[in-house]
Amino acid sequence: MKLNLLLVTGVALGALSAVHPAIAEGEIKIGDINSYTRLPAHTIPYKRGAQLAIEEINKAGGVLGKKLVLVSRDDQGKPGEAVKIAEQLRSRDKVALVSGSLFSHIGLALASWAKQRKMLYLAAEPLADALVWAKGNKYTFRLRPSTYMQAAMLASEAAKKENVKRWATIAPNYAYGKDAVAAFKKVLKRLRPDVMFVGSQWPGLFKIDAGAEVQALAKMKPDGIYNVTFGSDLAKFVREGRTRGLFKDKLVVGLLTGEPEYLDPLKGEAPVGWLVTGYPWADIQTAAHKKFLAAYQARWKDYPRIGSIVGYNTMLAINAMLKKAGSVDTEKMVTAMKGLKFDSPSGPIMFRAVDHQSTMGAWVGWTVLKDGMGAMANWQYLDGANFLPSVEETKKLRKQ
Repeated sequence: MKLNLLLVTGVALGALSAVHPAIAEGEIKIGDINSYTRLPAHTIPYKRGAQLAIEEINKAGGVLGKKLVLVSRDDQGKPGEAVKIAEQLRSRDKVALVSGSLFSHIGLALASWAKQRKMLYLAAEPLADALVWAKGNKYTFRLRPSTYMQAAMLASEAAKKENVKRWATIAPNYAYGKDAVAAFKKVLKRLRPDVMFVGSQWPGLFKIDAGAEVQALAKMKPDGIYNVTFGSDLAKFVREGRTRGLFKDKLVVGLLTGEPEYLDPLKGEAPVGWLVTGYPWADIQTAAHKKFLAAYQARWKDYPRIGSIVGYNTMLAINAMLKKAGSVDTEKMVTAMKGLKFDSPSGPIMFRAVDHQSTMGAWVGWTVLKDGMGAMANWQYLDGANFLPSVEETKKLRKQ
């Protein structure tokens, strides 16, 4: 009888170890999936921020008595590859959850996988609104302010320019770009019923023919231009637009344009006078951000980008969630994520229970040249909670 009990106990412990080896090894593994080779200017800072947070958490004793371990994989910017990697992280590496990702189409693919596998997925940066609304699910949460939230912030400021009535838009032709244009139109029309949208341009992602796009926008004779291009597309658009005089005497609004990842490569060619969301890292004077900035610069000998603070906040969120859940059981972690509150270098953040979207905000201001580089001036940090649809409206948007 005792022998049988020992055998059963041994089998049970072996099974537990097979399912959760991180528990047996005194570690909690976090699966990290991102487009490290496809867009390194954004994803490498993200990983550095995440690693810094984990190092600080582990130095302070870890969480639940265990060390956090980041298991990173590169999705190469391909949704199929991301799903394949997620499955490997689940079945082979036995991670407790999956986090990260940048591109919206990859985030949507991982959200679908998370629902199918009943695995917690904390989307750090994908901005498509469908991630938490039309295609949202029980197991998917998002940290960054969504496309709708950031577009609404910009629209609220653009609406104050009474003489800007004719608007044209340019955005990459995929989920993020389409959501960004739809959200800006919706909010601006609600605030300013007198404005009109005279046309839209939809270049392929990282395939922009900037000369043709600029020429098409000029023919529309807009008072304002809403730009959603980023990365190499943004650089080409800015240079061609300046050469052809597209931006003269127009209000240009740029979603993400003020982020160092996209502004810094332009150097002295950075646009001036654009209304943007971004990250004025050198000028933020809150105690929490100054502490983060000093630690980041000491660790990496470099300044942070927006990806850095998102990576850092992602790990802070996971740490707070694990403490609240008291377990790596998926259902307990999902429950803990709903309504989760924690402090960060960007300020207090909460994950809404109704749609799993966090209230992390964004910095909104105007582009300037400072010491030969693009920067933000006259900026303000806007709390994401003030730019989300009501609970009642969200329930209609969230179909699952």
